[in-house]
Amino acid sequence: MGKKVLILAGDAVEALEIFYPYYRCLEAGYDVTIAAPSAKKLQTVLHDFVEGVDTYIERPAYGLEAHAAFAAIDPTQFDGLIIPGGRAPEYIRLNEHVPALVSHFFETNKPIAAVCHAAQIFATIPEVLKGRELTAYIACKPEVQVAGATYIDANLHTDGNLISGHAWPDLPGLMRAFIQKLEG
Repeated sequence: MGKKVLILAGDAVEALEIFYPYYRCLEAGYDVTIAAPSAKKLQTVLHDFVEGVDTYIERPAYGLEAHAAFAAIDPTQFDGLIIPGGRAPEYIRLNEHVPALVSHFFETNKPIAAVCHAAQIFATIPEVLKGRELTAYIACKPEVQVAGATYIDANLHTDGNLISGHAWPDLPGLMRAFIQKLEG
């Protein structure tokens, strides 16, 4: 039986940060479920940098089907978790089911790949980050620190089962490390 991977998402998930891991996992033969607040077509966004602008800009990107609602997910049925960034983490972290879903992967030491703004989700369940190290988009550094973790100023970082990436350019290394952990 193949590995099962859960991806947590919502509207305004960064397009590259969900499509790249999704298709990479499908390519590897994994059974992938994209979960969101509800099973529906999600609107992804494209984040990019423009000369003269101090932060990233956002444009609408592709639609992508969420296969299941968070409420319908049994995390014990999955071998690994991927949390893409974008603006989705800032609001899906408020969903009543997300803390338990994410906590399960920390408690059972299953591989977790988190990129960019995914760290915002961890800020709502700080017990999972106490004493840990991770990287994230620099704007998330305060949330990482408030959650009791050490922010690592690097493109990629692995701390036990947690593989973290700074942003979408770091996806090849993030997914390589995630798949290595998943294959054990």
